Amino acid sequence: MSNITMEATTILPVLRKKLAFLSGGKDRRSGLILTIPLCSDQTSMEELSATLDYLLSIPSDKCKARGFTVIVDGRKSQWNTVKTVVLMLQNVIPAEVSLVCVVKPDEFWDKKVTHFCFWKEKDRLGFEVILVSANKLTRYIEPCQLTDDFGGSLDYDHSDWLNKRLVFEKFTKESTSLLDELSIINESDKSSSVDKEKSADCALLPSFDPETVLQTGHELLSELQQRRFNGSEGGGGGQGGPAWCPMEEELLAQPQVMKLLDSLREQYTKYQELCRQRNKRTQLDEIHAKVMQVVTWLQGPGSELLKTQQEIGDSMRAAQALQQKHEEIESQHSEWFAVYVELNQQIAALLSAGEEEEVAELKALQQQLSDVCYRQAAQLEGRQNVLQAAQGFHSTTQELSQQLDGLLGMLCADVAPADGASIQQNLKLLEEKLQTVEAGLSSLRQKGALLIEQMCSQPTWAMEETESPAGEQPDNIQHIQGVMEEMQLRKQRCEDMVDVRRLKMLQMVQLFKCEEDALQAVEWLGELMDALLKTHVRLGDDSQENRTMLDKHRKFVDVAQSTYDYGRQLLQATVVLCQSLRCTTRSSGDTLPRLNRVWKQFSVSGEERQQRLELALSFHTAAERVLQRECVDADSLDEVDSLGKTLLDRLTMPIIFPDGSEQYFGTPSDTAAAAEAIRERLLLVEERRLQLQEARLHNNGNEEEELLNGQAAPLEVIGEELSEKEEQDEEEEEVGEQDEDLERATQDC
Repeated sequence: MSNITMEATTILPVLRKKLAFLSGGKDRRSGLILTIPLCSDQTSMEELSATLDYLLSIPSDKCKARGFTVIVDGRKSQWNTVKTVVLMLQNVIPAEVSLVCVVKPDEFWDKKVTHFCFWKEKDRLGFEVILVSANKLTRYIEPCQLTDDFGGSLDYDHSDWLNKRLVFEKFTKESTSLLDELSIINESDKSSSVDKEKSADCALLPSFDPETVLQTGHELLSELQQRRFNGSEGGGGGQGGPAWCPMEEELLAQPQVMKLLDSLREQYTKYQELCRQRNKRTQLDEIHAKVMQVVTWLQGPGSELLKTQQEIGDSMRAAQALQQKHEEIESQHSEWFAVYVELNQQIAALLSAGEEEEVAELKALQQQLSDVCYRQAAQLEGRQNVLQAAQGFHSTTQELSQQLDGLLGMLCADVAPADGASIQQNLKLLEEKLQTVEAGLSSLRQKGALLIEQMCSQPTWAMEETESPAGEQPDNIQHIQGVMEEMQLRKQRCEDMVDVRRLKMLQMVQLFKCEEDALQAVEWLGELMDALLKTHVRLGDDSQENRTMLDKHRKFVDVAQSTYDYGRQLLQATVVLCQSLRCTTRSSGDTLPRLNRVWKQFSVSGEERQQRLELALSFHTAAERVLQRECVDADSLDEVDSLGKTLLDRLTMPIIFPDGSEQYFGTPSDTAAAAEAIRERLLLVEERRLQLQEARLHNNGNEEEELLNGQAAPLEVIGEELSEKEEQDEEEEEVGEQDEDLERATQDC
């Protein structure tokens, strides 16, 4: 590759104008295609000449020997400009140009061309010049080697090409300079290797960062290799080849970049080794000095600080003050421990890559440093554990003392709750406080035992170095045990008071429960009475239904009696509990009179209901007997009428309570419905009476006719009549006896 005599940065504004460019395309002779795109504006020949000088300095001599095909695009320019450019090529690159293709407009220059023929000037120019239209340019150059300006498929980005050239030239310049500097530094180190302690801060600093230059080179090489891989296979192929054909200078730049990278890596590796050796020699001296500094402080002032810290405090505040003091000591140690960690890492790094004569010294320093630091750290950790255990113990003691004070205050306060639920809540709260106290005392014992264990488990070497440890530890242990015993006594006293308060509160709960149940009994009894007066109105349609309703009524009354007795028992129990608790009962002045009043009203209502049911039973029984028999006397019918009227009158009468108030069973419609059933039965009885009267009149007429005819009845007929009469008399006597029994039962009731 030819040496670069001109840098792109010196004519960068001119290059950006794209006055000429190497697109990477090749002609059929494998010569590079140089394109000069003339525009309508006046083109500066000086700038074009500078551009051509730069572009022709890029390809190698071998590439130049194949010759250039120059495309002068004159479609947007004047003939004089095109002619000037062609003639200028004779002065700039006469030997390298093999063919110049002037792209002309379709219908322009035709007359002017006749006055000037380039082919006649071939010998003088040194190259062949042809005039060709853009669509016929493919006769001389393959389409895949032409850019899209000439109908080709070759992809060319002038800005991208220019940026890559700038990167290549920058890398070449920096890498060459860096190689010279690194070579000088490396050679100077060999010559001055005798002076081991000489500082090389300035001598070891090149002008460019090697890492940055290497990274730039790798990126550039990757770009060049990628372009070669994408385009070199079909660069000069047929019509269907890839659009991009690699530039010849890029193919030649790749080995140059690789060579520079290899040389740079070699020198940079030597430079790094040089820096590593110098740093290593400096680190050994620094590490030794720092190790001795850490050891001296930990064995001196650090140990003295810990010797003065042996107390645990007698309260939470004192323990916190001691903890704060210990944190200050730990903070001072942390700075030296951080230095230890850093030194340990540095020593480990040196040991992994150290030489034999350095390993023994480094290991001795590492062992000495580790022994002192671990010993001091163990002392700090032991002291920290003791202080944490002391804070936990004092904190639990403070909490337990507050819990005992709260429990004692609750026990000393008077119990005056409003209801049983509040007493239950207070009792539950009392039990919870007692459980909390028990849990707190258990926790205090555990933390006290832990604190004593922490104090007794201090390392022997720490105890030996501590001034007067024998006097501190027994006092601390005795203080801990005394606090636990005091809390145990306070808790026992509170437990005794809790037992007394629990018994009293349970009695009060029972008292409120009895009063609530007594009130509930009054409500139940009132509900029973309301049900009796409002719903117990019907009397039944026959005797069987009357008997069933009468049985249900008796059971209903029994339920009310049980409710009343239960309320009385509860009220008696409240009196006993009030006497035991020495408090005045609230039930005797309100609940008991209510209970008695409701019971008396229920008793009157129940008795009236029972009498009506019994009267209805007598009525229906007599009515059914009259309606079922064939022969009934007038007295039985009169008795049924009397019972029915009495019952109807009874239904219209109100119940008069002991306090003089009145109350009716059910609503007027309910009473009317019950009376309607009785009237219907009375109508049936009245019909029965009329039937019997008609039968007697008929029988009396038959007897008179027989007497007039003088006919005597046979003896057998007379006997049958006598038998029927006797049976009738017996039935009447039996009914009379039943009526007397029912009447006596009614009177007894």
